[in-house]
Amino acid sequence: MYLQRRNRILRSTPAIRSMVAETIITPADFIAPLFIDEGENVCTEIASMPNYFRRSIDGTLDEVKALWALGIKSVLLFIKCKDELKDNTGKEAWNKDGLMQRSIKAIKDAVPEMYVMTDVALDPYSSYGHDGIVENGEIVNDPTVEALVRMSISHAEAGADMVAPSDMMDGRIAAIREGLEQNNFTKTGIMAYSAKYASCFYGPFRDALDSAPGFGDKKTYQMDYANRIEAIKEAVMDVEEGADIVMVKPGLPYLDIVREVKNAVQVPVSVYNISGEYSMIKAAAQRGWIDENKAIMETLTSIKRAGGDLIATYFAKDAAKLIHQM
Repeated sequence: MYLQRRNRILRSTPAIRSMVAETIITPADFIAPLFIDEGENVCTEIASMPNYFRRSIDGTLDEVKALWALGIKSVLLFIKCKDELKDNTGKEAWNKDGLMQRSIKAIKDAVPEMYVMTDVALDPYSSYGHDGIVENGEIVNDPTVEALVRMSISHAEAGADMVAPSDMMDGRIAAIREGLEQNNFTKTGIMAYSAKYASCFYGPFRDALDSAPGFGDKKTYQMDYANRIEAIKEAVMDVEEGADIVMVKPGLPYLDIVREVKNAVQVPVSVYNISGEYSMIKAAAQRGWIDENKAIMETLTSIKRAGGDLIATYFAKDAAKLIHQM
């Protein structure tokens, strides 16, 4: 049998497959989310996220050092606010001595080269568990944006390299950029959660930070998962308002959106491989239904193949170890 072209030639050995691979992931592609709690020597496993932990600052510093040693260059910080500090204004979010601010300073002191990103949204600080201020049962946009600006400036003062607004309020990127500029934080970046969908896959994350909404849902500000063009509009607007990086969240159910956004903007695109995606792989692996390590690498490679320049993932540490073993 004569064939002019035999495509299998380039699949025939591990060496040639590696040589012609179109998508390569490295530890530098990963953003490692970290959950931080008050206290000392705190290390609490999150029940719905096996082998992932909420740590106090001391333990977080050990984790950051381990991540850096593996070649991971960035962390994304989330804090668990005490219930007695929560209210409807979110004012604890810009407390200069708050847990987030102390965490930023401690990490930058311990590993100055680590690129520290911080979550900017009111839900960890809200007595209602929503990403914004509530008035008469409504999450109000403009007063929330004012709070987010104060929060972002506070993070920059503490030493954050980049703030990451995850709230989906209208106009917050322009307002945050203006606030940073007016306060001379001209080197502080903004990673905008531009296409953040109202997803059922956030459940384990909300367990980690006790941040589930106290009433209703988040569909008046997070996006409808049926929509595609809206994601492009949101991303383009955020770039115009001053975002340095735009994000698509979740990851796996939205790879088509990742590609659409990548084609539409000229800034890096990050993708959040979220808690529900992590927990599904962990649960299936525990039951022996899939090979966990192979599922991790296939998942992260698919996200990068779709157009994700950076991947925020709870698998960052495990994936970095697997890459080093290759």
